[in-house]
Amino acid sequence: MPKRIDDRPAAGAWPVLLGIRPLSVRQIPAEILAGITLAALAVPEVMGYARIAGMPVVTGIYTLIVPLFIYALLGASRHLVVGADSATAAILAAGLAGIAATSSAHYVALATVTALFAAFLLLVARLVRLGFLANFLSRTVLIGFLSGVGIQVALGQLPGMVGLQVSGGDEWHKLHAAVRNLDATNAYAIGISAAAVILILCCKKRSPRIPGALIAVIAATFASWALDLQRHLPVLGEIPAGFPDFGLPQIHWERQLLVELMPTAFAICFVILAQSAATARAYAERYGERFDEEADLVGLSAANLGAALTGTFVVNGSPTKSQIVDSAGGRTQFSMLTAGVIALLVLLFLTRPLGHMPDAVLAAVVFLIGLELIDLRGLREIYRTRPLEFWVAVVTMATVVLIGVEQGIMLALALSLVVHTRHGYNPTNVLLVPVAGEGWRARPIASGVQAVPGLIIYRFNHSMYYANAQRLTDEVTQLVDTAEPRLHCFCIELSAVDDVDFTAAEALAKLHRALSARGIRLLFTTVMLGESTRALAQVRALVGEEAIYPSLNAVVAAATEV
Repeated sequence: MPKRIDDRPAAGAWPVLLGIRPLSVRQIPAEILAGITLAALAVPEVMGYARIAGMPVVTGIYTLIVPLFIYALLGASRHLVVGADSATAAILAAGLAGIAATSSAHYVALATVTALFAAFLLLVARLVRLGFLANFLSRTVLIGFLSGVGIQVALGQLPGMVGLQVSGGDEWHKLHAAVRNLDATNAYAIGISAAAVILILCCKKRSPRIPGALIAVIAATFASWALDLQRHLPVLGEIPAGFPDFGLPQIHWERQLLVELMPTAFAICFVILAQSAATARAYAERYGERFDEEADLVGLSAANLGAALTGTFVVNGSPTKSQIVDSAGGRTQFSMLTAGVIALLVLLFLTRPLGHMPDAVLAAVVFLIGLELIDLRGLREIYRTRPLEFWVAVVTMATVVLIGVEQGIMLALALSLVVHTRHGYNPTNVLLVPVAGEGWRARPIASGVQAVPGLIIYRFNHSMYYANAQRLTDEVTQLVDTAEPRLHCFCIELSAVDDVDFTAAEALAKLHRALSARGIRLLFTTVMLGESTRALAQVRALVGEEAIYPSLNAVVAAATEV
């Protein structure tokens, strides 16, 4: 679709309904249809996410009501669908493991407190303008992290798919317990889960718009009711009907609670920042719309507050649900409001039939959700283009699978720092030389080529900071020592440098003194004529106005006058 000029109200004017305004009457039927499609696919999906989180399945449906409505009103994206998400659900389950029994009242209370903490952290991120952290998790480690979560989620559903009820411990303990009890597998459960997997995959191959999961859930639930299968295999049982209760979680507030839950909330907050902003920005760019990451944090924070006050768990922007709406023709949050109304109707009128749903079919739905998170295509692309970063993704994935989700997200953050620092630590710097009829051209550092006899112009291709200050010193020193003929001027070109930290400033000062002692003038310039960059101002304060030149040609003229 061709891009259009965004005609929405400016975010600062009235930051409400930014995801809906403007909405033409002609677009409403398409929005309603997209909302119906979203609900058909999302209701069984969020019940699966609730299972991943260790929560009662009804709380998954809760995430499609109040949190979704709140984000539609306060969020900045027209396309982002907010609700239960597999990655944040897995982090939540890992963080609460061992603190309370899954699905118990205490566990639910802890989950809602975690959502409350996540809402607070997202609001703090908005107040101190930390929206840029959305870009902090590199795509490489995010692919590895989500793939690891997918493997862990899929493995955790295998016992349920064969009819074994294993409680306690992580996925590996459950899988080990299931292997030890293979003789107790349930043929009915195996048949239902296998049929569900085949049906969903066939529907997906036919068309992504076909709600295969919904069809599988309805068919298995009807079969369970009609054939009284609950005598032979586990079913969901009684599901509370009606609107979720409002209020703060009933829990004893103490310092220990903060110590136990805040690390999990931090990890969840980082994933929300990275995944929601990346998804919303991608759709905004596709349709030529404005997107304010900082303003969107208000909607995400409020949505998680709504989750906490309605007894459910953390919500996040979902790339898959957003794509479902987009493929169905939805272009605003009106589609999400439609889906929310349908989810509410399910809670009011369909909870009794849902009680007949076999556990095995829900396990099959979650199993396929886990498989979808394993991004083999992304891993292959990383290996093809950046083999070293591929191993970073693999290490992140292995950490999530073998150690835990929380440890995986911490490692993902650390590896993102390493990747970022590595790029800045090892910039590809060049020498600049004039070429007749072509202007200025870059040449490798190893060439040692001089712009004119006695002058080297050296372009540093990154901000100067503590990690690359030594590289700056080493390269300049080597160029000066090996220069032939002997240098009388050395120029550092600053067009790619937007900042100079304390360590780098000290390195520049030492270079200035060392070169002066050898009778070599240290000069600075930038190709951006007439522009005063922050780095240029820092250098001016360091070496004085007389060492700053407005252009490369001015540097050459000064050098030839020496």
